[in-house]
Amino acid sequence: MNRFKEEIAKFLKKEANLESIELEVPPNPEMGDYAFPCFVLAKEWKKAPNEIAKELEAKFEPTKLVNEAKSIGPYLNFFVNKNKIAEETIKEILKQKDKYGSSGMGKSYRSKVSGELKNEKFLSSKKIILEHTSINPNASPHVGRARNALIGDSLVRILRFQGYKVEVHYFVNDVGKQIAMLVLGAEGRKDIAFDDLLKIYIDINKKIAENPELEKDVLELLNKLEKNDKETRKKFENVVRICIDGQTKILAELGIKYDIFDYESKYLWSRETGKTLKRLEKTGKLFIDGFNRWVLDQKGYGLGVKVPVLVLTRNDGTSLYPLRDIAYAIELTKKGDYYVILGEDQKLYNQQINAALKELGIYQRKPLYYSFVLLQEGKMSTRKGNLVLLEDFMREALQKSSDELRKRYGKTNEVSAKAIAYGAVKYGILKVSPEKNVNFSWENALSFEGETSPYIQYAYARISSILAKANVNPKADLSLLKEKEEIELIKLLSNFPEMVLKATNELRPHLISSYLYTLAQKFNEYYHAHNILKADEKTKDARLLLISAVRQVLKNGLNLLGIGVLEKM
Repeated sequence: MNRFKEEIAKFLKKEANLESIELEVPPNPEMGDYAFPCFVLAKEWKKAPNEIAKELEAKFEPTKLVNEAKSIGPYLNFFVNKNKIAEETIKEILKQKDKYGSSGMGKSYRSKVSGELKNEKFLSSKKIILEHTSINPNASPHVGRARNALIGDSLVRILRFQGYKVEVHYFVNDVGKQIAMLVLGAEGRKDIAFDDLLKIYIDINKKIAENPELEKDVLELLNKLEKNDKETRKKFENVVRICIDGQTKILAELGIKYDIFDYESKYLWSRETGKTLKRLEKTGKLFIDGFNRWVLDQKGYGLGVKVPVLVLTRNDGTSLYPLRDIAYAIELTKKGDYYVILGEDQKLYNQQINAALKELGIYQRKPLYYSFVLLQEGKMSTRKGNLVLLEDFMREALQKSSDELRKRYGKTNEVSAKAIAYGAVKYGILKVSPEKNVNFSWENALSFEGETSPYIQYAYARISSILAKANVNPKADLSLLKEKEEIELIKLLSNFPEMVLKATNELRPHLISSYLYTLAQKFNEYYHAHNILKADEKTKDARLLLISAVRQVLKNGLNLLGIGVLEKM
């Protein structure tokens, strides 16, 4: 919370006896800078909100940071000291630079003497294990799957920005039924390339649909694998290696990287699946059902299913994904707070895994669920083949950005074209709140107008161009920034740390996307309304400092989304 809001909160805590203060921003700047809705006090005070607002107004005394409190209907509106907010905000941004916006919430501080948590001496960073992407290694990823990786990567950047030590994990499903199908489909083929895998996977799905007897061959492969048959194991490893190398190469092109790849097969070879079954057996909730499978009774967890059980093995004793996932979760929760990015269709499943962990007395993993990327004909499916491949999307975006640069400047370069293209890819998905569907269309996804990454990148480049033509005076008189558009920009800049904090606590990168678009809009409105370089010398100096601060915040915010900036565009 910025110092101005802290000052307001201090007054309200004292006079209204409130611990948690939620302030709003009035729709019109003339109505004030912040507003407190007095409805929350009506029941306790047994008064109308309008009366409460007037009563609080009478108790307020001006401070150095807040000039006035004024009751407007059921709201108590506060007017901050414009000179102070300009001076404190801009100077803080230019002092902290790339660190502006970070609260340092992920760092632990301790007093040398008492050992109590205090903001005195840095000791260490809190550790978070964040698992994301985990695409089945059976084909090139489509845009829908990429949403997991893009959200995960942005959250990693946000958490690290806040001072957390983040370890990024990719859980590779290298022993599942889908991989067994791919292995079966690849039988007899030599020199298989990554680009061949999608067609092989689609073809084997069609063959199994036409001839269900092939399902037995798939299960036989899995049985041999779990018994550690060397030839079968080698077949699985070869296919998985080709796929993971291909997938991570595409994601690395977008700047998405992983610290550790965890393979499901590890929990077979280490016998952790068997050990996990024994641990679950001690809970008294594990039993063999009528199909000769090990299942976990999950009654009492409010899962909302008719038969609340989690099936852990097949009838031949081979483990299923949930058992391996529980073993994996047990391992990761020992290393730090465990976060996982999952599609909304995995919500019930994750609740079941967390219920199993709770039975074992183990810390549960914290999920972020995201909705689907939809085509006009519905959800993308690798099995059915109705999808837009991420690499095709990236290629189209790169071609469009190259054409746009060539049209504007008569030439293009790969670095600029990629920054614009991949920024458009990321922003187009990250700007949508995770719980909402992304309705994919080529026209909207690759548009460089409106709420897009190129629009924000262009605002950054425009400021860079202005600053290249002038000398910035760090001692400029910021009290000269009195125009309405200037005050709006400064207030928006001062809210950046709080907005990043909200995005961190709620695991919502789209809040940063929305903020950056608003900031770019406000800057462009300011740029068109007021001349910067042709203003009188003192005003020009103040305005150059203001746009320097805007430029820094645009850069910081785009970095949190994994989007690059360009000095020229």
